[in-house]
Amino acid sequence: MTFAGAAGSNGSTDGTGTAARFSNPRRLAFDSAGNLYVADNGNNTIRMITPAGAVTTLAGSPGQWGSADGTGSAARFNSPYGLAVDSTGNIYVGDRNNNTIRKITSTGVVTTLAGSAGQMGNVDGAGSVARFSNPTGVVLDSTGNLYVTDTNNRSIRKITSVD
Repeated sequence: MTFAGAAGSNGSTDGTGTAARFSNPRRLAFDSAGNLYVADNGNNTIRMITPAGAVTTLAGSPGQWGSADGTGSAARFNSPYGLAVDSTGNIYVGDRNNNTIRKITSTGVVTTLAGSAGQMGNVDGAGSVARFSNPTGVVLDSTGNLYVTDTNNRSIRKITSVD
């Protein structure tokens, strides 16, 4: 059973069920209300699917790539990949080609949590001091630490207490 999107139909359409379109969706994560978030890699967007199958674009703008903090469609991603959702509804994104970790509040405000867009490397540090090389997977533990698969550095990184 197809929950959202249509096989073989590429696009960025918000809609319900098979009326919605995605482009290269990558990772999924649920929030406590049962909403499903999708890293829509090919569209450089983060999408939300309600339990009823209604798809909306939460952050980013289809066809627009880059790195911009902002609200909703004003934000820009460059190959969003991994997703994690905390208990208060914040979403964490491994923004692969920007080499950053992004945070999206439940109201759609996007900020850069760690790393600096366009700056690849392997540096531990807070905020923009940190460097990653193609961060893909992200997962939260029960105490609010975020773990990141730093793909090209072949390592697992830990960002402490992101809540």
